[in-house]
Amino acid sequence: MNLTAAEAIVYILIFIYGIVLGSFLNVLIYRIPNKENFTTERSHCMKCGGKIKWYDLIPVLSYIILRGRCRYCKEKISVQYPIVEGLNGLLYVFIFLVNGLNIDSILISLVTSVFIVISVIDWRTYEIPFGLNIAIFVLAVIRVALKPDEWVSHLTGFVAVSGFMVLCLIIGRLIKGVDAFGGGDIKLMAAAGLFAGWKCVILAFLIGCVLGAIIHTIRMKVTDADRVLAFGPYLCAGLFISILFGNNIIDWYFGML
Repeated sequence: MNLTAAEAIVYILIFIYGIVLGSFLNVLIYRIPNKENFTTERSHCMKCGGKIKWYDLIPVLSYIILRGRCRYCKEKISVQYPIVEGLNGLLYVFIFLVNGLNIDSILISLVTSVFIVISVIDWRTYEIPFGLNIAIFVLAVIRVALKPDEWVSHLTGFVAVSGFMVLCLIIGRLIKGVDAFGGGDIKLMAAAGLFAGWKCVILAFLIGCVLGAIIHTIRMKVTDADRVLAFGPYLCAGLFISILFGNNIIDWYFGML
């Protein structure tokens, strides 16, 4: 793909914006589960509590300069910080390359950031904070407003998978007394279904199930991971793939029949 100098500059700026926002995602990932204020409290070392200066908050670069350690107590800084920052920046660039320089790409980028936060928090805590699903819902409402001719598909997407998951939850409780899905997963697929539309959210659910079955089976074999899995990360991966490529995948599949 050949880019002009102007286009290259735009994508560099998109990457920079992505890693800067990625730094904020790390704040959310650590503070939301701990019920800490993420709007007013200054960033601090998780071990010594030392307030982090602005020049130590430069995404990715500060981690490299500090060699992954706190400036004050020399405690190791989690590699999660540069990974989340870099990943968010790279995904932003990827989204704009695939989807074009438009408002929809901005919305997809923002919802992808929420997916990242959900994935890490759910992986660690087996919970999806309700506020993050609200954020997806708000982005979905904006997207539907910008695509009024597709509102039926998006409204159907709100219940297409989440309704099925609720039904499975009820049946599982009645027959076996167990929850087939977590409440956070159901709310995620409702909000994401409104964002993606019914075809893409169904595809996302199927992709998430396949990824979860394969990857978690391998994890249980290799690392003795518990049988209970955090489903959120796999659903988010499926949603990301489906939002960007869902229509192409669906057209390809039915074209093969």
